[in-house]
Amino acid sequence: MSKKYTKDHEWVQLDGDVATVGITDYAQSQLGDVVFVEVPEAGRQVGQGDDAAVVESVKAASEVYAPLSGEIVEGNGALEDNPAMVNEDADNQGWFFKLKLADTSELDGLMDEAAYADFVKELD
Repeated sequence: MSKKYTKDHEWVQLDGDVATVGITDYAQSQLGDVVFVEVPEAGRQVGQGDDAAVVESVKAASEVYAPLSGEIVEGNGALEDNPAMVNEDADNQGWFFKLKLADTSELDGLMDEAAYADFVKELD
């Protein structure tokens, strides 16, 4: 499945009923150099829109929201050791957490890549 995007600049990649979640390249470029990441613990329940992780850069601290409801199955511990991975590879290795979905219909409210690209253009 191709990635889906939120207006909060998270991306979602679905594999079965587990979604990998990260922040977009646009988001990391706006943050600047990422210096600290806190990822959620496995087993935590989150609702769509809930705070799920924290990312701090030299410019600002920001929440990473759960784009979908479900149970955290894995946090990317590598980011805590190497937060710069968010800047280096936001769309792949810089993912924040994996989420077992509670309601796949929530995916319908997310943007595809083209819609997200149009959304970002409007911000500049």
